[in-house]
Parts: sequence; structure tokens; C-alpha cells
Amino acid sequence: MAIYNSTIPSRMVTADTDPVSVESRQRWFDEHSPDRRPLWVVENETGDMIGWVSFQSFYGRPAYNATAEISIYLDERFRGRGYGKDMLRYAIDNAPNYGVKTLLGFIFDHNLPSIRLFRALGFDDWATLLISRNWTERK
Repeated sequence: MAIYNSTIPSRMVTADTDPVSVESRQRWFDEHSPDRRPLWVVENETGDMIGWVSFQSFYGRPAYNATAEISIYLDERFRGRGYGKDMLRYAIDNAPNYGVKTLLGFIFDHNLPSIRLFRALGFDDWATLLISRNWTERK
């Protein structure tokens, strides 16, 4: 949780605005499984935990069973060293072992480092979320 929580102040990576607890993420953790929706912890050459990668079910309907959302989080001390690319490449290469044919990432359009990373490994922009911020004022 420390790695995840370290990304919150930048407002670049996650939509959470306050630190999250292990307890509040227990359901999310339990939704992962080593045979279908893995959650990998990544260590560097000296055994330091530097980040994690996960596959999460997308949208919860059977037609999307072969689609997974991928999340990659790196300790800020290890960013910009190629670990993210290695992690993403590993996830792509191993996705078929988990029945995943389509990987998708939700990335804020101002998170240029992540956008560059995903595009470098073949991801394309497929959607823009259109959001009405003032819908309650129009009622």
C-alpha cells in the first residue's frame, strides 16, 4: 500500500485523493488469483520490493472474461530505470496464460510517462471518457 499511496499526492496516477488502508483494499486483493487474475510483486536484483503489477477483471460481464485491466505501480525511487517497461512486457507476454486476450489500462491524459510507456509496447488510444461535471445544475 505504501507504493500505491505514494502516487496519490501527484494526482497523476490514481483517482484516490486520500491514502488507502490495507483493510480498505482487502476485497480488491481477494479478487486476484494466481490462476486467473494475478497480482505480481516485483523485486530488483538486490531483493528490494520496487513495485507491483496486477490484472483485474473488466466490467464484470461474461463477454469481457478475456479482457483484463492492467495496473502497474512503481516505488518512486525506481521510476525511470526501465522497470516499468520490463513489468509491462512481462505482463503482455504472460497474459495468454491467464486467458487474457485484451489488456487495457486506464491512464489519465496528463500522465505522459505512463502513456509513453504503454504506447511504446503497442497500446493504442481507444476511448475518451466524456464526463458531465455540472449535471446536477441542469436538473
